[in-house]
Amino acid sequence: MEKHLGKEYANKAQREAFLKDNCEKVENKGYMKPFTPEQLQGHKENLAELSMKIEETEDEKKAAASHYKAVLDPLFKQRHTMVSNIRQKAETLEVETFAKINGREVAFILLSPGANQTLEEIRDKAIDEQLKQVREIAPDIAIIEV
Repeated sequence: MEKHLGKEYANKAQREAFLKDNCEKVENKGYMKPFTPEQLQGHKENLAELSMKIEETEDEKKAAASHYKAVLDPLFKQRHTMVSNIRQKAETLEVETFAKINGREVAFILLSPGANQTLEEIRDKAIDEQLKQVREIAPDIAIIEV
């Protein structure tokens, strides 16, 4: 077999067409071409810049992920609580208990945070009404709230 086929075609396109027409298969082969020192230095600089951009982008991604995690975590907890309550067809309430011991007697007092707040609101309203009546009767009396 000849070492050089299609040398009679001066035009590169014609020679390429001749070779494709007279072969069984066309395969692309790759090879490594060494860089010049200047090209190698340029590629190293590009790699350094690219690495810094990647690092900055990853930092931004971590900050964004942290922000969204902080926003989503309470929502996930709330959803979990709601789903749990729906499954159980009830909700969990927290109450404060106080124990009073007097000799051999023990008394427990249950007071929920909501009840405590309601109790304080009712008490404050009653006090405000009484103070209003006192001010109407004797407006010159100094009232000191503690």
